[in-house]
Amino acid sequence: MSTIPGPDANGITRYGAAGSTGGGGSHMPFSRAVAADGWLYVSGQVPMADGEVVEGGIVPQSHKAIRQLMDILAEAGYGPEHVVRCGVWLADARDFASFNKVFKSYFGEHPPARACVESRLMVDAKVEIDCVAYKKP
Repeated sequence: MSTIPGPDANGITRYGAAGSTGGGGSHMPFSRAVAADGWLYVSGQVPMADGEVVEGGIVPQSHKAIRQLMDILAEAGYGPEHVVRCGVWLADARDFASFNKVFKSYFGEHPPARACVESRLMVDAKVEIDCVAYKKP
């Protein structure tokens, strides 16, 4: 893991501000997460490992994307109990029930507000998830 960033002059902390590498080695020009005044905004996570979308369908892809989200939350000092809202994009609405089972396994005791839509995603990705979390500063 990288070193923990500190807040800028406005009190905003950017995690992974240098960006990351996406599919095909392309540079991703955004922060993994941004924190301000107790709020944490986590960028959308797609199920990638080593720059490639993981195989196996909606269930393993959902686990991978949510684990990535949880890793970023933990890096910033947050947990699933701090998540107040998630946004979910599914490539196929028929995956809704399977995704919900995986989602519940991570957020069952602390269900956040959520929106879920069907949307075309990057090649081979079946799911993307982002979140907003809050804890008292």
